[in-house]
Amino acid sequence: MRTSNAVAITGAVTNEVEVLAKATRRRFSAEYKLRILREAEACTEPGEIGALLRREGLYSSNLTTWREQRERGELLGLTPKRRGPAPQPKNPLAAKVATLEREVTRYKARAERAEALVELQKKVAELLGTPLPRNGEKP
Repeated sequence: MRTSNAVAITGAVTNEVEVLAKATRRRFSAEYKLRILREAEACTEPGEIGALLRREGLYSSNLTTWREQRERGELLGLTPKRRGPAPQPKNPLAAKVATLEREVTRYKARAERAEALVELQKKVAELLGTPLPRNGEKP
C-alpha cells in the first residue's frame, strides 16, 4: 500500500500545497526582475504575458513598477529598498557636547556641595558665637 500527498484530477497529478503558518514578503533580485522583463518583452502572441505572470506568480503591477524603475535608471532601483526611516548622519560634535554636558552637571553638583558647606559653617559659627569675617575683611 502506497500513500502519497498527490491528488489525481481527471488524469493530471497535482501535489498538495502546504500553507505556511506565517507569510513572508517575497523579495526579488535585480537579475530576476531583468530576466522577467526580458521574457515579457519577448512575448509576441496574445496571452503570453499572462501565462508568464501566472507561471511566475506575479501581478501585472510588478511588471509596470519594474519597467518604471528601469526607465528611471535607478542604480539600485531593481533591488528591494530597505524599509523604515533613513538613518540620520552622526553629528561629529555630538560626542563633544555630551562630554561637556556631563562635565557641567558634575561642576554644578560640586558647587551645590560647596554652598551647603558654607551654609553649615555659618550655622556652626552662629551656634558657637564666633563671628565670621565678611567678604574682604581680615579675621
